[in-house]
Amino acid sequence: MTSSLSSGLGGIALRTSAVTRSISAENFTGAKGAGGMATEGTGARAAAGLGQGWKISPSIHIAPGETAVLGEIDGPGTITHIWCTTAPHQAWRRTLLRIHWDGEQEPAVEVPLGDFFCNGWNIFSQVSSVPVAANPNGGFNAYWPMPFRRSARITLENLSAAEIVLYYQIDYELDDVPDDASYLHAQWRRSHPVPRGEVHTLLDGVQGAGHYVGTYLAWGVNDPGWWGEGEVKFYLDGDDEFPTICGTGTEDYFGGAWNFDVPGTGYTAFTTPYLGLNQVLRPDGLYASQQRFGMYRWHLPDPIRFAEDLRVTVQSLGIGPGHHNGLPHRYRPTSDDIASTAWFYLDRPSTPSRPETPGLIDLEVD
Repeated sequence: MTSSLSSGLGGIALRTSAVTRSISAENFTGAKGAGGMATEGTGARAAAGLGQGWKISPSIHIAPGETAVLGEIDGPGTITHIWCTTAPHQAWRRTLLRIHWDGEQEPAVEVPLGDFFCNGWNIFSQVSSVPVAANPNGGFNAYWPMPFRRSARITLENLSAAEIVLYYQIDYELDDVPDDASYLHAQWRRSHPVPRGEVHTLLDGVQGAGHYVGTYLAWGVNDPGWWGEGEVKFYLDGDDEFPTICGTGTEDYFGGAWNFDVPGTGYTAFTTPYLGLNQVLRPDGLYASQQRFGMYRWHLPDPIRFAEDLRVTVQSLGIGPGHHNGLPHRYRPTSDDIASTAWFYLDRPSTPSRPETPGLIDLEVD
């Protein structure tokens, strides 16, 4: 008989041999019994007279150009939750979050901080989903299971010319990792803009066995009219010209329909456990001249599995006025600004198919 405790919330009732640890500015190593021991830190002045143990070191400062090591963990184990927030919010696109598994020189995760939490425009947007929650006002949470066998190293690089303040906590378990557990990867790419008539590539040249689990797009519109006709395509295991999985349109892939346009309301934001149009930024008639959107789709109940290789693209395609096609409209290639974050699990801790590390100008929010 299969126990109801073996899956879902039922599993929380089961005992294991794992031990729970947590890294923060109050316990930089996550060591047992070592939290709240600081006598110096960013909260020392505010806590004057309260003494040790009273919020002496709740955060860190990261100087311009500095890379802060947020956590170094010896395995085996699994990161279960990451929480962070920054001051200012503009740091979200001016910092790079990196995660290295098992001593690999190349990071498996290299993504702007805000984009990793589905907030790529430096303006807060609520996200209420299963693996990612972004809460008022800039409280970022990630619940992706992140197993590692020998070690995990998490860093944040400040690319800006200003110091930032970071509050953070990394929760993890130390326990054996199953042989069939895969490593989390996340890659960021931007087409600024997509050359007209071409596609934006989310992933290319990923080698190995794994499964694709998530997409976030920060989409800036550069053409008038409806912009989201582009198909999302997954090229699996040797696919060449044509993909195995081909969607029917951008808003369809993110779970919406008919341009996300509710009559009388217009573009309508939504956030659900697995997909959402979490951000709609409208022009202000002055300096913020373009429409900008944030969208996510998590393939948790429906992971896209591959055995050898993977490539993922999306078309920059909109609607234009009809001419001689007998219709009032036609599909029209656009030249939009598309920044993507793609999450996938892979059977190896690093991959040579990483995009070039972006610089500050590449990350710039226009």
